[in-house]
Amino acid sequence: MGQIFSHQLRVRYSECDQQGVVFNGHYLFFYDVALTEFWRAAVCGPDEMVGAGYDLVVAEARIRYREGARFDDLVDVEMPVARLGTTSMVVRPRFTVGGRLMADGEVRHVFVDPRSKSKREMPGDVRAALAPYLEETGQAAGTGSGS
Repeated sequence: MGQIFSHQLRVRYSECDQQGVVFNGHYLFFYDVALTEFWRAAVCGPDEMVGAGYDLVVAEARIRYREGARFDDLVDVEMPVARLGTTSMVVRPRFTVGGRLMADGEVRHVFVDPRSKSKREMPGDVRAALAPYLEETGQAAGTGSGS
């Protein structure tokens, strides 16, 4: 098991639905905040990324809801990297409160050129920065099948 980046957020009242739990769509927002902080800590800041000639877009997202986080809960968003492909990466976020699993899922990102928006290969320095976070240590970075 590689390193796992984790980011903590406090649930705001406006993020809860009429049942008193976090509205399901907010989990992807929580994920996006955690991904930005993960990238900043492991790779670089958002402006540096675009300046280096690449950006990330979400190609696929799946969230499985298990229990509802509530107002004022501290949600830990763990960000294990499941796969580093040639032009994509997969993260399997886990959302917990006090060690209890609230939701988990899988998000696939594709690397693109910021100007043309066309798919591009993951930069080597990014692959090297993310390799310590690979969930399955048996997978060599960049040797997975597909994109």
